[in-house]
Amino acid sequence: MPRSIARRKTKKAAAKRFKITGTGKIMRRKAGLRHLASSKNSKRKRQLGKAGQVHKTMIPRIMECLPFS
Repeated sequence: MPRSIARRKTKKAAAKRFKITGTGKIMRRKAGLRHLASSKNSKRKRQLGKAGQVHKTMIPRIMECLPFS
């Protein structure tokens, strides 16, 4: 019986949280808009609603979780 080749699997938790753009940047959702939003001003809530970019020090760890992207 032949032995199977070990394959990397995508970490689904990471796949749901991060999106990779066409230029290779990793985008994420900003924290702080789930609750207690009434005490935050409109500008702050609007900025939190936009996608943020992942810091360069985190990119290798995220890419390890997403082998097919």
